[in-house]
Amino acid sequence: MSFDLIIPFLRPIEPLLLDDSISEIMGNPDSSWHYERDGYLIQDNSIQFDAARLRTGLEVVANKLGKKLDEDNPLLIARLPDGSRLAAMIPPVVQSPGVVIRKFTTRRFTVEDLIVRGTLPRSLAEFLAIQVECGKTILISGGTGTGKTTLLNILAQSIPDRERIVIIEDTAELAIQKPNIVPTESQTDTHRKPVTFDDLLRASLRWRPDRIILGEVRGIEARTLLDSFNTGHSGSLATIHANSAAKALRRFANLVLRSHSQATYADVEAEIGDAVDLVVHIERQPGRRVIREVLRLNGYSRAAQQFDFEMVYGGNCLPEADLNSNRKDTDDALA
Repeated sequence: MSFDLIIPFLRPIEPLLLDDSISEIMGNPDSSWHYERDGYLIQDNSIQFDAARLRTGLEVVANKLGKKLDEDNPLLIARLPDGSRLAAMIPPVVQSPGVVIRKFTTRRFTVEDLIVRGTLPRSLAEFLAIQVECGKTILISGGTGTGKTTLLNILAQSIPDRERIVIIEDTAELAIQKPNIVPTESQTDTHRKPVTFDDLLRASLRWRPDRIILGEVRGIEARTLLDSFNTGHSGSLATIHANSAAKALRRFANLVLRSHSQATYADVEAEIGDAVDLVVHIERQPGRRVIREVLRLNGYSRAAQQFDFEMVYGGNCLPEADLNSNRKDTDDALA
């Protein structure tokens, strides 16, 4: 891992940057520093980083990356040359500068790694792989730092090699190893004309994708994404911030409505009921990430004004029995 670009300007945290066992570094506006190792947050009281020096360093780094960071643009999200993600904030949105660096790892995690770490049982891993292979549309929900992107990256490996994949991200993090793939990255907060998530998503529909993978659904692109699901681009994958699988569906509907105020809530939820097949919810626990539940969406009831769904994993269901039953149904569909 190389941080040659930023180390000269962030010298006080050089030991944290060079420690491969640390996955994330957090510098707060109160001048406290924390890092994550093996899923645990640890405070480092030994770091002394003057606020003015930190701000200058962040502004220089932003400039070298072709980004803007100043009082008119006080928030920065950028990808470092090695793939790590840097998020910075300066006044006036905070009293003193702060930064979060999520370090990129060259290690490619596999489904076996998740099984060994207790993220999911083997039966669930096999079930999800089959769903991806046969073209189910899947949302992966969870909070910040729960491992949504890692899980998405692993599930996408089950997409057949014959299919063409378009990836759209804000900051490139996915590393999907497939023969026919078009990775794209939105361009905002730069010195050039912005290219948004929605711009890329609309353009991608003309690139003949079999699958569209969206790093995160969070804004007006939700409407375009839902349209793509319902117009011949099923089998796609996306992540979304939510506290449960069921709440992920409601959040998706709310995001769609933000850019399509003429539609009714029921109409949007009915569209989602037709488009989305599964929601996989992942949570962070001390020392590990765990898939808490998998929801299968069967549609939307206008009479009851609610989604028709069932839990195939987690909740009150019996995981092994339900997964075995669903595996048989999927095997029949693939036959």
